[in-house]
Amino acid sequence: MASDRETGLVLDPKYDANGLITAVCTDAATGEVLMLAHMNKEALAKTLETATATFWSRSREALWTKGETSGNVLHVVEVRIDCDQDAIWLKCQPAGPACHTGAQSCFYRIVTPQAGLTR
Repeated sequence: MASDRETGLVLDPKYDANGLITAVCTDAATGEVLMLAHMNKEALAKTLETATATFWSRSREALWTKGETSGNVLHVVEVRIDCDQDAIWLKCQPAGPACHTGAQSCFYRIVTPQAGLTR
């Protein structure tokens, strides 16, 4: 039987043991997956408040707003949460490349059984 978390209308994110939830960002216009990151409670709250994608950097152990140094901000158009509230989907309007490498998406390589990675 489904719980209120799964079928109700109350936002109740299910953070992992580190206090994080996975966030997938897509281009609102094209549907292309732009990037994947993690959010803690503060990052989610700031994203909802500002409509600018903000995450928790596991390596720096700090909040970071996408594009804060590059200017390639992700403007959030819509936020969705999955059925058991342990993953967030941000539909965004990117202001430039989403990847720190300069690629439009962080998912710019294709994995194949025969060749490994290709572009």
